[in-house]
Amino acid sequence: MEIAGRQVQDVRHRLRLAGAGPSHERRILRLWSNALPQDAGKRRIEDFLPATLRDALPAITSELQGLARIQSVHPGADGSERLLIALADGQTVESVLLPRDGLCISSQVGCAVKCVFCMTGRDGLVRQLGSAEMVAQVALARARRPVKKVVFMGMGEPAHNLDNVLEAIDLLGTSGNIGHKNLVFSTVGDPRVFERLPQEAVKPALALSLHTSKAQLREQLLPRAPRMTPDELVAAAEHYARATGYPIQYQWTLMEGVNDGEDEIEGIVRLLSGKYGVLNMIPFNQVDGLDFRRPSWERAAEIARTLHRRGILTKLRQSAGQDVEAGCGQLRARSLQGPGQGVVHRAGAGGDLAARAGA
Repeated sequence: MEIAGRQVQDVRHRLRLAGAGPSHERRILRLWSNALPQDAGKRRIEDFLPATLRDALPAITSELQGLARIQSVHPGADGSERLLIALADGQTVESVLLPRDGLCISSQVGCAVKCVFCMTGRDGLVRQLGSAEMVAQVALARARRPVKKVVFMGMGEPAHNLDNVLEAIDLLGTSGNIGHKNLVFSTVGDPRVFERLPQEAVKPALALSLHTSKAQLREQLLPRAPRMTPDELVAAAEHYARATGYPIQYQWTLMEGVNDGEDEIEGIVRLLSGKYGVLNMIPFNQVDGLDFRRPSWERAAEIARTLHRRGILTKLRQSAGQDVEAGCGQLRARSLQGPGQGVVHRAGAGGDLAARAGA
């Protein structure tokens, strides 16, 4: 019998049918999620696993490896590596190994939010990723280098695949040996996130895509995001931050003439003064064919300095791997179009990975 689906619960079911008890299940999932061979560890499998499970283990291992594979690797000059991941059904997603042992993974093929400055949402949502496919991205990355932080900031909106994302987070925060504050759930803002995350045993840190202090402008920039105003989003995020002890990472893609004015500086100060969080300000990545422009670095630095003086902890970020199309959706789009064809570069929302991860 093969693993029936793409969820961690399907993997658990397969193990139990092969005779695994809770301790056997934990060991196999721990070794898989840490990219270790199943005969690793102090105890020999002959002395620990039941015979039926030992006999089934090679096939189970092959099935786990079949969930995802690396189709291509694109190293960046800054130490990042963009990975194009092929899934069992032929769909592809992107993961990015970040400097300082970080990893950004995808939660969907495509995205339904359609942020106007984002490549991933151009073609809408193709399908959800299963929780096991998300863990498989971590296992593939760990086979290449250590991973101590996992951020759900790649392709997709995690809130739109909430059950699977939380199941993956639960495994990574237990068997996967990732510290809970080093698991980062990124979202455009969704009431379900603020309801569900506090109830989970593994409570991740939260990154919130804000981008503007103006409700009407936010609706234009994020046309299919839930209709929570910036004030409502920050209030809900602040409640979660105080409950968990993890500061919120507020994300702000900085676009010239759109959200870089003095009115936005005043709006940020109004929204975030006294709040338990940090503002990650990421200058927009210039994209041919779009009207948005990247402000000068001098202007971006001036905004960050002004906010600092006004008491807002602000980090001006550069995205990792810009030389290898590290904005989510770029690499996948290029691979789908084939060699020699053009690709519209992603503008820098969810895929400004290192910046959003705080790497």
